Amino acid sequence: MKMEKAILIHLATNKREQAEAEVSIKELRGLAQTAGADIIQEVYQIRHDISPKFFIGKGKVEEIVRLKQETQANLIIFNHNLSPIQLKNLEDTIPGKIIDRTQLILDIFAQRAKSKEGKLQVELAQLSYLLPRLLGRGKALSRLGGGIGTRGPGEKKLEEDRRRIQDRISRIKKEILRVQKRRAHQRKSRQKGPIPVVSLVGYTNAGKSTLFNALSKESVVTSSQLFATLDPVLRRAHLPDGLYYFLSDTVGFIKKLPIELIEAFKSTLEEIKESDCILHIIDTSSSHCEIQIEVVENILSDLGVKDIPVIKVFNKIDLFPNKAEFLTKNTKSPNQSVYISAKKGDGLDALHKKLRASLFQNMNFYYLSIPKSKKNIISSFSKWSIVLKKRENRENIEIKIMADPKLVLNYTPYIKRGGTNW
Repeated sequence: MKMEKAILIHLATNKREQAEAEVSIKELRGLAQTAGADIIQEVYQIRHDISPKFFIGKGKVEEIVRLKQETQANLIIFNHNLSPIQLKNLEDTIPGKIIDRTQLILDIFAQRAKSKEGKLQVELAQLSYLLPRLLGRGKALSRLGGGIGTRGPGEKKLEEDRRRIQDRISRIKKEILRVQKRRAHQRKSRQKGPIPVVSLVGYTNAGKSTLFNALSKESVVTSSQLFATLDPVLRRAHLPDGLYYFLSDTVGFIKKLPIELIEAFKSTLEEIKESDCILHIIDTSSSHCEIQIEVVENILSDLGVKDIPVIKVFNKIDLFPNKAEFLTKNTKSPNQSVYISAKKGDGLDALHKKLRASLFQNMNFYYLSIPKSKKNIISSFSKWSIVLKKRENRENIEIKIMADPKLVLNYTPYIKRGGTNW
């Protein structure tokens, strides 16, 4: 597909937005490039307030019209969310296609979604966003001609009347509700068992999937592009001493993540709230990682995530010449932070230790020898303990487990004192 020529628009209305302008424009540039746009011009404006009519000032609108003619750009991308009336007024004044930040992110999600569930979630988010913006946009939609901001539902669906779109939204919600119920049932089953769950969260492109692969010994797709992971992935991961846990990868967060996406991906994000521990992956190489940390923490708060241990994982230390200094912090810092390179494997031992302490702090190893005449009691072990090894000899079945001491009391007669050579 031929790349679309894009002009990026950014507006700052206060000192904080001005201070973060460089970060915001860089991020918008990354989003646009991920969507497949060729950036040919960036426009930045400082105003005391937002124009109710155009969002930006009228003079800046005229400037964009001239720029568009000079550069032959065919796409205007705003680094903000536009109201339906602002979008309509801009389309009536600037010939061509205009999209806002939410449309851009939704478009990337539409490109990334692979599973049926992911595609349904993205379509729901797109239709929920577009429904209030359909009024009076028939001409604008008919001239879009596909491309960035129009993937997913497609032009034909967008030109349908509001009732048919609402019907489609209702059908999608019912399908997603079935997925939510299935997920809830799976989570309930996991909660009944003793195996803990660890969720990876972080700003998009922080290295979550790379760490997921390093911990689980899997090979999920990794990419330097934004939002490489949409569909949740759950795998078993092992610690060096043989203990194991479930590891869940999730969609990356970003500043001003569209509320439509949060609502549509609710069933996916609910996984985080049921975790026993959260690994917050942070791109240490980013000069704006503090802002990214704040964004992730705010989204977790908005999702209602609380009272769950969080380990901050500062990733990508391999990009620094003083990598050894970061690794030294792992041995000296008592807090819930660790410095690693998921790509190179540096610091993973320290991360394993913190996970071990967080997930299994109230549990111990036990070695039991069960007479074969009592082997029927073994079937219940997986409900209250983590069964690590099992072997048989002529008279007994020997089992190595990790369990809460209180839950082992009923099996005290079978405990092998002094352990074993396992």
